[in-house]
Amino acid sequence: MIRFYDSYSKRKKVFKPVEEDYVKIYTCGPTVYWHQHIGNLRAYIFSDTLKRVILYAGHKVRHVINVTDVGHLTEDDFGEDKVEKRAKEEKKTVQEITNFYFSRFKNDLKKLKVIEPDFWLYATEHIREQIELIKKLEEKGYTYITGDGVYFDTSKFKYYGKLSNKKTGELIGGKRIKIGEKKNITDFALWKFSKPEEKRQQEWESPWGRGFPGWHIECSAMAIEYLGKRIDIHTGGEDHIHIHHENEIAQSEAALGVHPWVNFWMHVGFLLKEKEKMSKSKGRILTLSEVEKLGFSAMDFRFLNFLTHYRKQLHWSIEAIENAKTSLLRIKKIIENIKDDGRINREYLKEFEERIYDDLDMPGAVAVLWKLLRDEKANGKIKTIEKMDSVFGLGLLEKENIKIPDEVLELAKKRSELRKQKKWLEADEIREKIASLGWKIDDVGFDWKLEKLHKP
Repeated sequence: MIRFYDSYSKRKKVFKPVEEDYVKIYTCGPTVYWHQHIGNLRAYIFSDTLKRVILYAGHKVRHVINVTDVGHLTEDDFGEDKVEKRAKEEKKTVQEITNFYFSRFKNDLKKLKVIEPDFWLYATEHIREQIELIKKLEEKGYTYITGDGVYFDTSKFKYYGKLSNKKTGELIGGKRIKIGEKKNITDFALWKFSKPEEKRQQEWESPWGRGFPGWHIECSAMAIEYLGKRIDIHTGGEDHIHIHHENEIAQSEAALGVHPWVNFWMHVGFLLKEKEKMSKSKGRILTLSEVEKLGFSAMDFRFLNFLTHYRKQLHWSIEAIENAKTSLLRIKKIIENIKDDGRINREYLKEFEERIYDDLDMPGAVAVLWKLLRDEKANGKIKTIEKMDSVFGLGLLEKENIKIPDEVLELAKKRSELRKQKKWLEADEIREKIASLGWKIDDVGFDWKLEKLHKP
C-alpha cells in the first residue's frame, strides 16, 4: 500500500490512481531566463524519485513538465516579464534566451539521471489553449477587466485559500502587493495587455486585446489539455503553495466544475544556504556546474537529497555534501567486492518497499541499503541492490570508465622498474608524484593498479 502526504488535505492518504491505465503527474517546470540553481534542481530530483517509485510499484506514468517562456513577471501581476528582461539585458532574442537556458537545464537533469517527462510543454506553444480557458472562466462569471488586463475574481471561488490554509488577506505572505484596479488583493492576472509604449518580442491577439498570458494560466491550460479533467499528482516547490498553486486550483476547478481537480498536491522543501532559501533574486545561488567545480559529482548531490526527507528543508554546506560523497563512495566500493549469486533478497526488498511506499522515506530507504551491505549473511545482494537502484537512480552498479592519463601510466611503469631494482626511496618519490596528479597506486607484487583519488 502506497501512502503520500497531500498538502491540500494536510495528511497522508492511500494512493489510488484516478484511472487504471496510467498515473497522471504534472510538475511545475522552470522559467527559462537564467541558470537553474541546486535549490530548483531539488524539485526535479524529488519528482523523479516520485515517478520512479510509482513505476517500481508497477504503474504506468504519464508525466508532463511545463516550460515558462512568457508571462512570469518580476512581481507576479506587475513588473517586467523575466524572459523579456533577460533578452534586453543580453541583447538577444527571447528564443535565443529560452533555448540556451532550457538546454542548460536539460543537461543538468541528464547529469542527475532524472528521467525526462513524456512531454515538455512550452507556454508559448499553448496560447490558444490558455485563451480558451480564460474564455470559459469569463462565461462562468469568474473574470473582470481592468486597464491592464483580465483578472480572476478570487472572492467568487469558495475554496480559495484552502491549500495554504490561510484567509485570502494573508496569502500574500507579508509582501507589499500593488492592488491597482484589482477588486481583491488575491485576484490574479489571466491575461495582461501590452502597454502602448512597451515593445515586446512576445505578444498575441486575444478577444480582450493584444497582450500575453499571466503566469498561472499556462499550467492549468496545459495540464488539462494533456492530462484531462482529473490529475493524480501535482508537484512543485513549497514556495508555490501560497500563490501559484492556490491560483491554479481556483482557475482550474472554476473552469472545469470539478473538486478536487488534483488528488495529491506534493511539495518539496527549500534548499537552504547559510539558513536562507537559495534565491536568484537575492543572488544566493549555486549551480550544478559550480558544485562540480568544487569537486563533487551530480550523483553526490542526488544522494545528498536522499539523506533528508523531501518535505523537510535541506541544508546545503560543503560538510554535508562531503559526507554524502564519502558515503556514496563507500557504498560503491563495498558493492564492487560483492559477487552476484543471481538471487533476490525478498526480506530486504520488502523492508525497502515499506520505506519508499511511506511518503517516499528515502532516508529510511538508504538505511535499509546500508543494513543489507553490512549483513555478512545476506544473500542476493547484487540483484536486490539493482532493484533498489531503479528508485535511487544513482548508478550503483555502474563501473566508472576513467581514462588514466599517459603521464600517470608512464610514472607507474617507471616506479615498477625502480621497485624491481629495490630503489625504494625513488619509488616512494614517484608514488607522491602520482598522488599529486590525483591518483593512488597500489602494489600487487611487482605489478600495480591505479585508482582515481576523489578529492573535494
